Amino acid sequence: MRSLKKIGFLSTVFVWGWMYAAGVQAGAQVVAPDHLHAMLKESASDPVAVGKYVGPGSCSASACHGSISPRNATKVLQNEYSTWVTEDSHARAYASLTGSLGRQMSAILKIGPAEKSQRCLVCHAISEPASHKAREFDSSEGVSCESCHGPASEWLGPHIQPTAKHADMVRLGLVDSKNLTIRSEKCLTCHLGAPGLKVDHELIAAGHPDLRFELDSFTAIEPPHWVEKNTDPLFGMRAWGIGQAVQLRESMLRVSRAAKSGPWPEFSEMDCITCHHSLTGPESWRQKEGYAGHRPGDAPYNVSRYIVFRKFAEEIDPSTNNELADATAKVAMLITTMSPDREAVQTAANRAAELSNKLLGEVQAASYDRARTQRLIKSIASEADAISKQGERAAEQAAMTVDSLYIATAKAGATNAETRSAIDALFVQVKNPSAYNAPMFAESMKRVGNSVR
Repeated sequence: MRSLKKIGFLSTVFVWGWMYAAGVQAGAQVVAPDHLHAMLKESASDPVAVGKYVGPGSCSASACHGSISPRNATKVLQNEYSTWVTEDSHARAYASLTGSLGRQMSAILKIGPAEKSQRCLVCHAISEPASHKAREFDSSEGVSCESCHGPASEWLGPHIQPTAKHADMVRLGLVDSKNLTIRSEKCLTCHLGAPGLKVDHELIAAGHPDLRFELDSFTAIEPPHWVEKNTDPLFGMRAWGIGQAVQLRESMLRVSRAAKSGPWPEFSEMDCITCHHSLTGPESWRQKEGYAGHRPGDAPYNVSRYIVFRKFAEEIDPSTNNELADATAKVAMLITTMSPDREAVQTAANRAAELSNKLLGEVQAASYDRARTQRLIKSIASEADAISKQGERAAEQAAMTVDSLYIATAKAGATNAETRSAIDALFVQVKNPSAYNAPMFAESMKRVGNSVR
């Protein structure tokens, strides 16, 4: 069970991410490099049907997915629509655009009403051309069923048949969310960005929160409206690992796109809190720690998407991880300088994305057991000082990670009240980004490591 402290913290993160996630730049035509694009698509052998969007109302009948309470008569719970409407923040993604912050942001950005701006609607609702819709949508339905499961016109009827097979529905356009890689990619489209979609420094300056992601944690607070068929007790660790690998790959492709076009440097790639923390004078832990690796005053690159995952990558494939460490260090060095070379950043980021994708395949194929999970928690905790000094975003990712890993071991029968308490203390440390204190976080993380037996 997730701790109350974590649920509160992550609920805020998750709601912010959807309440104000936005950002397609009009006319953007940015794609991944050809060689990487081909590599990522080479497994797509069967053609997939291109359907139209039919709307969440098509799922809402009580005999389909609109039951008030879960049922056991079929392979699905049948209350998925009801869970979405009543408990899922995605359903309220559009409504946030009409609130006070949505109004403030639209005024600052001079884009007109946020609820009518394609820049916002692309992530806050289903916003597709009329030719892609089977009916006219009410945007106030927010992020609904087909936002994640794909346009349903081709598979809606067939999928309710007793003989329906998942693989056949995927060929008809259903998103294969059972596949953790595809699930991560779908989430990260808005929770990180994709070609043509981005939360950049302009949006953040207008009031949009920075984006962050951890698949297992975000799954827990969505809340899940499906039955996870995988019975592996360490499934949470697998979800974490795959989510981290996909996030790192996609974050490097985001860097590459930013370097290729648009304002540069793109400050949303930096560690925001370095500049936006509360100023506390020369007694600040930041001044005491110094600025290893870069000139004082240069905003460092946000390394949170690699700083924790690298500990697992070291165990999975040390050789590839060494290459990845060099590639990400080069990206960080280039971006942190005041006048980074666009082409050099692109080249380094694309290389890091390729290596991340190689590791993703190995993470998918890896075995997961209690010993490996506990070993990873201790390995991360052993880097407490180094992780904490990378800033609040890295600390936040580390807190979500050790929590997910601990819960995976608890489900496998290894509960530990001391570890649970120590992890809860981590979330207290990252609750207020402006008050983040690296030495205090490091001490809390060391307690986590010392408690694991």
